[in-house]
Amino acid sequence: MHVYIMRHGDAALDAASDAQRPLTHCGVVESQQMSRWLASQQPSFDLTLVSPFLRAQQTLNAFSENVTKSGKVETLDMLTPAGDAQAVGDYLQGLASEGVENVMIISHLPLVGYLVSTLCPEQCPPMFSTAGIAHIDYDAKLARGTLCWQESPSRLAAAM
Repeated sequence: MHVYIMRHGDAALDAASDAQRPLTHCGVVESQQMSRWLASQQPSFDLTLVSPFLRAQQTLNAFSENVTKSGKVETLDMLTPAGDAQAVGDYLQGLASEGVENVMIISHLPLVGYLVSTLCPEQCPPMFSTAGIAHIDYDAKLARGTLCWQESPSRLAAAM
């Protein structure tokens, strides 16, 4: 199974609660930029899992402008910043055993980094820039993955 883990785009600091922090204009732009880049490699997903927090939902909306929403979208409470990476890993293991092949996850720090190291035990939790994406090739039979790459908006901009 191919697992793509994305951190939400840049978010405003001022809001009534952490869950209600919206994306900034920059956050929308960088999410769109990453989706255009990823669409050339993986144009659709069987399933997209997203945090219920506003900035993650807005990242999904910006991302979906370029990536085909052919699959199902699920909002999961376990994908908030304080979510349990092992619980998310167990959920992904179940999806893999059901035959799901391509999954996009849109979540937050620190969960996204911990999730990479949960799925790929030899990896230390990497830092994610806003709108950064990591791709993991996950082997359900071995219950472990390999980190294929990690990309960020600033690296894409530097490459162009």
